[in-house]
Amino acid sequence: MEWEWADPIMIRNFIYAVIGVLTGMFSSIGIYKLFNLTTHFDIPAELEKGNLAVGVVVGGIFIMIGLIVGLIIGMSLN
Repeated sequence: MEWEWADPIMIRNFIYAVIGVLTGMFSSIGIYKLFNLTTHFDIPAELEKGNLAVGVVVGGIFIMIGLIVGLIIGMSLN
């Protein structure tokens, strides 16, 4: 019996999506760490103090992660 759900194109697109999401996540983490190294303050320490501006920047990083993941999954499903 053949597996009709195991279409080679669908499997390839799924692999592209997983690789793309992992690449996006690792690059986002790298950008966060690079941003933390290049600024003259420590992001986690500033967040503990309640610095709203740093919270907005970290929120922007999370939005960037969401956009990267969404675009990669959307493009791989086409």
